[in-house]
Amino acid sequence: MGNFVHLHVHTEYSLLDGAARIKKLAKVCKEYGMPAVAITDHGNMYGAVAFFDACEENGIKAIFGCEFYCCEDLHIKQGKTKLNHLVLLAKDEVGYHNLSKLNSIAFEQGYYYKPRIDLKTLAEHSEGLICLSACLAGELPQLIMQRRFDEAEKLVVWFKDLFKDDYYLELQNHGLEEQILVNEKLREYAKKYNIKTVATNDAHYIYKEDSEMQDVLLCVQMQKTLDDPDRMKFPNDEFYFKTYEEMVKAFPNDPEALETTLEIADKCNYRLTYGHYMYPKYKPVTGQEPFEYFKDLIEAGLKKKYKVVTQEIRDRIDYEVATISRLGYVEYYLIVWDYINAARQRGISVGPGRGSGVGSIVAYLMGITDVDPIKYGLFFERFLNPERVSAPDFDIDFEDSRRGEVFEYVKEKYGEDRVCKIITFGTMAAKNALKDVARVLRVPYAEVDKVTKAIPNSIKRPNIIAKCFGMYHAKEGDKDYGVDYSIPELIEMYNTNPEIKKVVDIANKLEDSPRQTGIHACGVIIGGDILDKHIPLAKNGDIITSQYVGGELEHLGLLKMDFLGLRNLSDIKQAIELIKINHNKEINFDELGTDDPEVYKLISTGNTKAIFQIESGGFQKFMKELQPTCLEDIIAGVSLYRPGPMDSIPTFIKNKHNPDQITYISPVMEPILNVTYGCIVYQEQVMKIVQELAGYTLARADSVRKMMGKKKLKDLQKERVVFLNGCPSENGKPAVDGVLKRGIDEAVANKLWDEMEKFGSYAFNKSHAAAYAHVTYQTAWLKTYYEPEFLTAVLNNRITISDEIKNYITYAKEEKIEILPPDINKSFTMFTCSKEGSIRFGLAALKGVGVNVIDTIIAEREAHGEFKGIVDFVNRFDNTILNKRCMESLILSGAFDCFKVKRSQLMQVYTTLLERSSSDRKTRASGQFSLFDDILKTDIVNEISYPNIPEFDEQTKLKLEKEVVGVYISGHPLSNYTKRFNEYNLTSDMLGSDDEDGEMNDVDDEESVTEYENLTDGMEVTCGGLVVEIKKLLSKRDKKEMAFAKVEDLYGVIELMLFPQAYTKFKNVLLPDSLVTIHGKLSIRSGEKPVVLVDNITQWVLDTNTEEKKIQTLYLKYDVSNIAIHDDIYKTLSNYPGESPVVVVDLNNKPFKLNLRVNASSFLINELHAFLQDEFIKLK
Repeated sequence: MGNFVHLHVHTEYSLLDGAARIKKLAKVCKEYGMPAVAITDHGNMYGAVAFFDACEENGIKAIFGCEFYCCEDLHIKQGKTKLNHLVLLAKDEVGYHNLSKLNSIAFEQGYYYKPRIDLKTLAEHSEGLICLSACLAGELPQLIMQRRFDEAEKLVVWFKDLFKDDYYLELQNHGLEEQILVNEKLREYAKKYNIKTVATNDAHYIYKEDSEMQDVLLCVQMQKTLDDPDRMKFPNDEFYFKTYEEMVKAFPNDPEALETTLEIADKCNYRLTYGHYMYPKYKPVTGQEPFEYFKDLIEAGLKKKYKVVTQEIRDRIDYEVATISRLGYVEYYLIVWDYINAARQRGISVGPGRGSGVGSIVAYLMGITDVDPIKYGLFFERFLNPERVSAPDFDIDFEDSRRGEVFEYVKEKYGEDRVCKIITFGTMAAKNALKDVARVLRVPYAEVDKVTKAIPNSIKRPNIIAKCFGMYHAKEGDKDYGVDYSIPELIEMYNTNPEIKKVVDIANKLEDSPRQTGIHACGVIIGGDILDKHIPLAKNGDIITSQYVGGELEHLGLLKMDFLGLRNLSDIKQAIELIKINHNKEINFDELGTDDPEVYKLISTGNTKAIFQIESGGFQKFMKELQPTCLEDIIAGVSLYRPGPMDSIPTFIKNKHNPDQITYISPVMEPILNVTYGCIVYQEQVMKIVQELAGYTLARADSVRKMMGKKKLKDLQKERVVFLNGCPSENGKPAVDGVLKRGIDEAVANKLWDEMEKFGSYAFNKSHAAAYAHVTYQTAWLKTYYEPEFLTAVLNNRITISDEIKNYITYAKEEKIEILPPDINKSFTMFTCSKEGSIRFGLAALKGVGVNVIDTIIAEREAHGEFKGIVDFVNRFDNTILNKRCMESLILSGAFDCFKVKRSQLMQVYTTLLERSSSDRKTRASGQFSLFDDILKTDIVNEISYPNIPEFDEQTKLKLEKEVVGVYISGHPLSNYTKRFNEYNLTSDMLGSDDEDGEMNDVDDEESVTEYENLTDGMEVTCGGLVVEIKKLLSKRDKKEMAFAKVEDLYGVIELMLFPQAYTKFKNVLLPDSLVTIHGKLSIRSGEKPVVLVDNITQWVLDTNTEEKKIQTLYLKYDVSNIAIHDDIYKTLSNYPGESPVVVVDLNNKPFKLNLRVNASSFLINELHAFLQDEFIKLK
C-alpha cells in the first residue's frame, strides 16, 4: 500500500483551469502506487462518474469531493462578494448525498458569478463529510494572512465543533512566502485544538512540465496571451500531481500530515452503484395494477390495429410481454405511453417512432410507435435484448414548437424536484484547440491555418491531433488498430517548425477537454425520488440540469427520456389544417396508406424540395436514378445515403432495375435481401442472416450486430468461429448450430462473414428508417396533392429563419405559386393560403414588428374594419403599440402599398403622424378636446400632405424590402442574371442551410452525409453576386487590415474572407452594392459555415444585349468654384458607392466626370436636395 493519497486535485472539469485529465490521472495514480485519489473540482461534481469509472478500471479507490465556493450569505446577490474555498470529501452514502445536495443548492439558490454555499447551509448538510481547510484562498488561511488571528481561531473552533474528528487543517507547500506563515499558524492551531494536519498539493495538472499547458488553458479562459503581464496566472510550476517522494521533500517536518492522507482515504468508502433503477412508479388512473393496465392497453390496440390477428402476431405479443415483464420494464412502457397520450390529448403531433423501439409490436399496439414491425420485418431484440440486458430507450419526436409542453406535463405529473434537463459539455475540438493555443502563444494565424486546413474532416474523434501527427497507436482489437491516420505534410510541419511543434504538443493535451456547459437539446431525467438526494444538479439560466451527462445518469439507474422536436410534424399538421379550411377535406394518413403511385412519381422526378429527408441536391439525383415505387425503396434510400453505404448505391439502383441479375450466396438469403435488391443495407438483415444460416437466436444475433457496428475486432474473430462451427449452450444461452453443420460451404461462409463485417459496420437501423420514411411519404403526399397549403405550412414553421423563407419563397415562385406581398388589410400573423392556391406573406416575417403588435393590429382590423389609409391606421392605435421601427418595416415591406401612396412619401410623413397621434391622445386625456375638434377630426386628422418626391428606384426598393423582411418580395435585383450564375461552380444553395430537420445521424452514433455535397475543403471555386456586407478588422499578427464579406446571389448568401494581401489589392473593387465575381478556395470546417478564401475579385462587365440592367449616369449642375458646396456634395456622394458614373456640369455648362461611382438611389437624391434644386439633378 502507498504512503500518500492526493486529496486536493482539479481535473479538466474545473473548466479551463484544471488540466489533470481524469483517465490519465487514474493511470498515474496506479503507477505511483497510491491506493486512492480524490476529485475536488471548483464548485462542481461534473466529473465524478467519469472519475469513479477511471479509478475502478485502474484498481484505485475513488474519493468524491468538491472545492466549494463559500460566501457569508448565499442569498445576497449584489455588489462584490468575497468567495472563500473549502474542500469537502464524502465518507459514505450520506456524505455523497450531502455533497450532491450542497452542490445543487450552490447552483439553484446561491449562484452569483459562481455557485456558492454559506456556513449555515453547510451546517445543515454536514453529516458524512470530511472538511479540509483548503488552499490560500480558504477563509482560514485568508484570516491568517490578514493577521486576524482571533477570528481565525474562532473559525477553527466552529469547524471543529461541526465536523469533530473529520475536520483537518490543510498544509500546502509550493515554495510561496505566504504559506510559511499560514502553515506555522495551522500547526499551532492543530496542536492547541487537537486537530490533525493533512498535506495536499492542490494539483491542477499531472506532470510538472504540464504547467505551461495549464497556463495556456488559463489564457484561453481569460482570452489573454501568454506574454500579457496583467493576466491571472499561477505563481510557479509546483501545482502538479507529485509522487510520494516529492511530497516528503515538500514536507520534511510533517510526516504525520502525509500519513493523515491515508487515514482520510480509509474513512472514505462510498462507491457508485450501477444497474439499480430509480424509475418513478406508474399508477394507472383505473386503480389497476400496472401489469393489468399494460395488458389492457395492448389488447385495445390489437383490436384497433389488426383486422385479422394471426398466430405470428399473437406469438410476438406474448414473447414481448413476457420479456418486458421479466426484465421489469412494464412501468417504463406505461410512463412513455402516458406522456405520448397526454400530448395527443392536447393536440400535439407525435412522430411515428424513432430508433430501435419501432421494432416492438407492444409499442405499436400501445400507440407509442406507429409502424407495424411485422409488416416491415423489424426485430424486438434490436430494442430490448433478453440476453444482453441494457435499459430500453424510446426517443420520441414531437412537433418542435410544442415539445416544451410535454416537458411541463411530466414535471407536473412526477414533481418538479424529480424532473430535470441534462447537462452537456462543449469541448475543445482539435482545430479550435490548435487555433486557441496558437493565439495564446502569438503564433501567426496564417501558420496555424495551414495546419488546420491540412487536417481532413474524415478523421473522427477522439485523438484527431495525435492521429494526424503520427502520435496515435491503437491497441490490438480496437477498430482503429493498424490504421495509419498520419498526414506527411503535417508531420513535416511539426518536425521543421518549432512554433508549430509547441502548438501541437500543447493542443494535443487539451483536445476534447470540456470548455463550457450547455443543455442537452432533448434529454430529460425523470426520477423515482427527489433528484438532488442522488445526483448533483446545476442551473443554466433558469433551467435546472443534472451535473452528469446522459449516459452516466442511465448507468446510475435514472430514467432518461429524449423529447425530440421535429419541425416536419408541424408542417404536416398545419398543412392538414389548411386543407380542411380551403377544401373541407379531412386527411387521415392511417387510412391513406403508403401506396399512392402519384407520390412516387413526384419523388422520381427529383422535385423533392421540402420533402422530409430527401430534399438535398444529392438526394434529388439519387431519387431520379432510383425511380422508387414503394415505401421499402424510400426506407432503403435514406439508409444508404450516408458515408460508407453510399458506395452500394449504384449496385442497389442497378439491381432494382435488373432484378434478374441479382445472385445470392444461398437461397436462404433471398427472402432476407429481396427488399433491398440483394444488398445488405440494414442491421436487421445481418441479424436475420446469422439466425437463418447459423441458428443464432435473435438476441445473440443482435450482439453480433453490435460487434460489427462497433468494429470490436477481437470479439468478431471469436464470433466468426461460432458462426462457422457453432457452440454448445452455455451460461443460459442457447446453442448455435453454425453454418457448416447446416450445409454451407466453408469458403462461401467466410466470404459471407467478410461481407457482413464490411457492411455491418455501417448498416443502418431499419426500425428508425422505416418510421422516418413514413414522415417522408406524408410530406411527399401533401406536396403532390396540396402543394400551396404544404408550402404555406413549411414557411410558417420557419418564419424566423430568413434564409429558409427566402429558399422556399424562391422555390414556390419556380412552381408557379403566386406569392402575395404583405398587406395591412389582408395579411395575418402567419403566411396564409387562399383557396385558389396563392400564398400571402405573414406579418410575423417582418423584422421589427413583434407578434404582440401584429396580433393587436389584426384584432383591431377584425373588430372595426379595414384601414382606410396610413392616417386612419396610426390613429386607431395607442402610441405604445406603434413605434418608428415598426412603421418603417410596414412601409418598406409594402404592407401599406394598398393605400396607393409611394413608399418614399410614407417614409417622409410617418414620424409626423406618430407625433400628431400621440399629441392628440394627450390632449384628449387632459380633457381639453372641444366638441368642435371632434367634428373636424374626420376632415383634418385623416388628411396629410405628402411631399412631391419620386418613388424609390427598383434596386433601392428591393434592398429595403430585404432589410426589413430578410427576403426580396416584389422582385429580385439579380433576377436578370440567371445565365451568369449558371456559369459559376458555387452558388449559395449548394451550401445547404442551418436547418437540420430530419437528420438521422443521432441514431446509434451513425455519421450523416455532409450537407455540402460535391464540395470539398480547399477546392477552387468561382461565385459572385451583390456585395451586401463588409466587415473590416485588423489581423492579429501584424495588425494589417483584412475583411470578412458577404455576397448575395439568387439563392442566398456566400461568406468571404480576405486576408490582408487580398484586401489591400481588392478593397476598391469590393464595394457595398457592387456586382462582383469571386475566385478563391472553399474552406469547410466542422461546425462552421463554409467560407471562400478570396484570391481574386472582378467587377461584372454587363452585356446589355443579354442582361437587362442599365447603369444610369448622375448629372449635377452647380458652381464648382464654391469649394464648400463642392466638398459637401462630394462627401455625400462618397457615402453611396455603386456603379453609376457622376458628371458635374459647371455654370458655364462645361461637364467633367468625377473620379467615383455611386448608387444613385432615392436616398442619395433626397440628400442632394439639401444642396441643389430638383432641376439641377438628373439621372440619364
